[in-house]
Amino acid sequence: MTGLRARLDPYRLYLLICGASTFFLWLAFSVNMVFQVERVGLSPLQLVLVGTVLEATCFLFEIPTGIVADVYSRRLSVIIGMALLGAGLLVVAVPSFGIILLGNVIMGIGYTFLSGAQEAWIVDEIGERRAGAAFLRGSQASQIGTLVATPIGVALATIYLNLPIVIAGFLMLGLAIFLITAMTEHGFQPTPHEDRSSWGHMRETFLDGARLTRRRPLLLTIFAITFFFGMASEGFDRLSPAHLLDSFALPTFGGLQSVVWYGILTFTAAVLKIVFAEILRRRIDTSSHQVVTRSLLTIDTLLVVAMAGFALAGNFAVAAIAFVGASALRGINAPLTSAWINQSIDPRVRATVISMSGQADALGQIAGGPGIGAIGSIFSLRASLTAATIALLPSLLLYGRALGQGEKPLVTADPQAVLQSSADSD
Repeated sequence: MTGLRARLDPYRLYLLICGASTFFLWLAFSVNMVFQVERVGLSPLQLVLVGTVLEATCFLFEIPTGIVADVYSRRLSVIIGMALLGAGLLVVAVPSFGIILLGNVIMGIGYTFLSGAQEAWIVDEIGERRAGAAFLRGSQASQIGTLVATPIGVALATIYLNLPIVIAGFLMLGLAIFLITAMTEHGFQPTPHEDRSSWGHMRETFLDGARLTRRRPLLLTIFAITFFFGMASEGFDRLSPAHLLDSFALPTFGGLQSVVWYGILTFTAAVLKIVFAEILRRRIDTSSHQVVTRSLLTIDTLLVVAMAGFALAGNFAVAAIAFVGASALRGINAPLTSAWINQSIDPRVRATVISMSGQADALGQIAGGPGIGAIGSIFSLRASLTAATIALLPSLLLYGRALGQGEKPLVTADPQAVLQSSADSD
């Protein structure tokens, strides 16, 4: 066990986690929505409700699990998260709406154990300066995982639509077992055992994160942007496969099944994500507030255009191009946002603050998802996807506000002084 941990330094292990977990998950996700549309026969509203249940679970558990990562162990939180994702995938492979909802509850809890903890773990292990590059490299590893998994998942789905979902579940459980032996935790100092006797310390950790957020208006702006991004992404993620499969006549070239066409598009988007992430890694200074903010503003502006083009496309070719573009742009938004949030956060509350960002995303999806899904069931998928595009527009204005909030760090050289000042002001 010690030898394995010695061979896998945290940076390389982080890349392995990003690549392997995405590979396993994308075995399922490359066909999951097609499975829900064609095999289970979910309506637009049901498709979105599945996502709403997932995000509601994330909303409820995001802060408690983030606090666990800050108080007890980032490593333990990551391992638990991987195990729960594996279990959840095995459940969602059952072709029943009610059971799929249950599986998404399990997966939602798993996601919250990972959210914040995985990013906080690597920042603790390698330092803030190297973390921005690690996030972009991790994004590339994730996209490679997507790239490799997509054709394999599609091929398995031509046998049984839910077969890749089942296999992915077992592989995620195997990854959790592997991390027990391979994952170190040298940079994090857990709360002493004598201080863990009650929920009081967890409460104080949460309050420290909340005080820090109130004292730093930029964090509030980031959370607001995340809210609208979540609102828009819920409709796009859940309804775009149905729009592709139901609103257009698929090409007859080669007699390919619908799941294969969907796999081709997601594969193409994954290639573009890798290219875009490499360009960003080479050209973007992730430690600069102004540079990251302007980059995200440009990305999300292009994303609005691509989503609108997808919603209003009149033929499959235009829809396919817009879908690939929107998927690629959404993929490079996440690592830049992670670097933005992590530029200067007190290490003691890092996972909690990141979890707050995840909670803002979940709240946006909960607030917007059912309404967007209802529009699809009552009117049309085009109308619901147009509504999802409109939901993203406020974020563009908020980026302008973020630019005006300057380059000053989110935390001074003395984090304790900031938190104490916040506490005094309360």
